[in-house]
Formats: sequence, C-alpha cells, structure tokens
Amino acid sequence: MKTEKTYCKNYNAPVATNFCGTCGQKASVHKITFKETFQDLADSFFSVNAPFFKTLSLLFWNPGKLIREYLEGRRKTYYKPVAFFVLITVVYLLVRALIDYDPFQNSTMAVSDETKQQLLVKSRNFMLLNIDKFLFLFVFNLGLLLKLFFWKKYRLAEYIAIGFYFAGIYSLFTTLNMFYVQYINPNFLFLAMCCMVLYFCYAMVSFLQRRKFWVVLKSFVLFFLAIISYGFMAFGLSFLWIYSTTR
Repeated sequence: MKTEKTYCKNYNAPVATNFCGTCGQKASVHKITFKETFQDLADSFFSVNAPFFKTLSLLFWNPGKLIREYLEGRRKTYYKPVAFFVLITVVYLLVRALIDYDPFQNSTMAVSDETKQQLLVKSRNFMLLNIDKFLFLFVFNLGLLLKLFFWKKYRLAEYIAIGFYFAGIYSLFTTLNMFYVQYINPNFLFLAMCCMVLYFCYAMVSFLQRRKFWVVLKSFVLFFLAIISYGFMAFGLSFLWIYSTTR
C-alpha cells in the first residue's frame, strides 16, 4: 500500500530518502498548516535551499569566489542574484517607511523660472520615491558597462546577473546610510555611494583576479559612469512622466 513516507505525492514515484529523487519534494507531506506556510516563507529566504546569510557573507568577504562559482553553475549553493536584489530592496523600503526617512532632506532646486522649478522638483521627488523601480535601470546599465569594459571575460547576461548582486549591496549600504543620516549626522548623504565605490573596486579585483591596478582604475571609472548615466536616465524618465501628466 502506498504511504506518504514511501511514495512522492507530487510525482507518484517511490522514495528511498526524505526527498523525492525525481522532483525534490519532501517524502512526508501532510495537510497545510500555518506553521508550514510560514516555514516555507522562511525557507525561501534563509534555508539551505536559499542560503541568504552565506551569500551575504561571501559577497563581503570573498565576492570573487561567489560570483565565479555562481556563473560556473553552482546555482543551488548561493542565493540567486535577482532574489537577493529584490529582498534587499524590500528591506530598504520597509526601513525607510518605519523610520520615516525623508530622502529629500529639505533640499531645494534653484531655478529662476518658478514653473520650471516646480516641474524639476516634482520630477526629482518622483524619481526618489520610485527608486526601487528605477534601480532596475541601474542594474542593466551597470551590466552593459561591465561588458564594455571587460568584454572578453563573460557574456552580457552574466554581467547583468552580477549587476543584481552589486545593486543589492548598494541598497544595503543605502539602508544603513539612512540610519546614519537620520540619527547621527544628516550631512553624510553620500556615504553609501562612497562605500559602494570602494566595495565595487574590491569586488571586481576579487572577481577577475588579474592586473589589480587596471581593474581598480577601470572599475572606478565604470562605476561613476554607471551612476551618472543611470541618474540622467531615471531623472529623464521621471521628467517625461511628470511633464506628460501635468500638461
């Protein structure tokens, strides 16, 4: 007689271990409970199947090893780059709301024409309030520039995957920077960017493992080109959106 312990309910195949060798589902499956639902949520973020903390630790201590092994096919070993980026971005948005952080910091834009000033301010505000969506532009922009600067090594799709890891780290630095600006010193708005420049150069040297001076120099120039071009694109799209909705 078929039992839950010896047959997979998903694939209806005999199971010799705790998991089905065909589809990977647990051999023991019971009625869904609240505990199981929340356990699945935790597993998707932090379990062995999605080792978030291992991935985060390696991204800081040995990013080159993580990136190389992920690109070489060790997909199950590390948290996937898009999921990592999305999770950190969600944390950033939650923290920003919880501490009531003002991304504008009472800043103004000095333009002689009052109508133009209002349009520019609204565009700036729209961009900052929707930064989580515009960060996808940063990822693809960074991936493209990585391909242009280091074109021989990997394909564009692989550099874009790397870009999601880097964008996640940037969101993490930005999240920490919010606490510093909010509770310690409001004058350090660009601390996250400075930390990210240093991290990016370090990560690229760790990743490529060759000609450190040229990798650092190219990475430094590349990052600022990525930030500047991303800023222009994000603000430009915000301006077009505000302009089209206020006509």
